[in-house]
Amino acid sequence: MRFGWTELVLVLLIALIIFGPGKLPDVGGALGKAIGEFRRGAGEQTDKPDEEK
Repeated sequence: MRFGWTELVLVLLIALIIFGPGKLPDVGGALGKAIGEFRRGAGEQTDKPDEEK
């Protein structure tokens, strides 16, 4: 699914209204860290070979 410019602007505008201009950088940083942790965790899962029981 691809987002166009109008959808992106709409999402950013709603986030600005909900969190306010002061909290928005903090929310963006926390979201970026969460995505990074998810990618690292997903990468570790695929790197390990499956163990047979």
